[in-house]
Amino acid sequence: MKKRLTRFDLQNMKESGKKVVWITSYDYWTAQFAEQAGMDMILVGDSLGMCIYGYEGTIPVTMDQCIYHSEAVRRGAPNTFIIGDMPFLSYQVNVDEAVRNAGRFFKEARVDAIKLEGGRRVCPQIKAIADGGMLVMGHIGLTPQSSGQLGGFKAQGRTAKTAMELIEDAKAIQQAGAFTLLVEAVPPEVCKIIRDQLTIPVYSIGAGVDADGQLMIVSDLLGIFQAFTPKFVKRYANLGEETLKALIAYVEDVRSGRFPDPVHTYNMAEGELPQLMAALKK
Repeated sequence: MKKRLTRFDLQNMKESGKKVVWITSYDYWTAQFAEQAGMDMILVGDSLGMCIYGYEGTIPVTMDQCIYHSEAVRRGAPNTFIIGDMPFLSYQVNVDEAVRNAGRFFKEARVDAIKLEGGRRVCPQIKAIADGGMLVMGHIGLTPQSSGQLGGFKAQGRTAKTAMELIEDAKAIQQAGAFTLLVEAVPPEVCKIIRDQLTIPVYSIGAGVDADGQLMIVSDLLGIFQAFTPKFVKRYANLGEETLKALIAYVEDVRSGRFPDPVHTYNMAEGELPQLMAALKK
């Protein structure tokens, strides 16, 4: 049986140079496959807003939706380290509400950690949640909940000034008590500097190979999400195209009478059909 990692295992992997591999998951069956594949961690991301519910972004996602999907993922991957993603306005309003909502993930969905977006401005929330005995992952760079302020879903830290801002954010997040940090859509050179300057693990999603591990959105990795594909995504399958082909073939088989055929139907017990027909004639 696979052993669920702890924060100390993740820290040791950073120090030994062993890469952490993780993906997002939003449901039972993908969580099962992720655990069977040997993923180190699973993020129940607020990206479920786009990947599951068809929203234009992550802003509409609610706490109840995140808890619901985190519960399903935990059932599918009982032996994998799972992170619940704090949705928009679940932690920005005040520290008390941030702690309360973080606690819901642990109480109701049995996650191992939570993640929230932002730099120095959310450090009071990070400290309060960590002081409450919960593991907190930071998230800087392209932060989808703040995409309006960022001018859209754009790479961050591409100038010396903005890179320095990210580096200062990273240091502050570590100081506040986060146990890991996710860096999104940032030049590899900047991510490497952050990794080298922090003692906690630093993970990448679109921030280069030098991080302590890599995250991918499962719908991007499998080729399911069709709306757009970020530059940093590598598709390992094209399940969207294969799914469409399968559904078209099913439609054609039913309408042409090819399905169901005798192979896919049940037979009456031997000798029972004549008895039925005789009974109908009475």
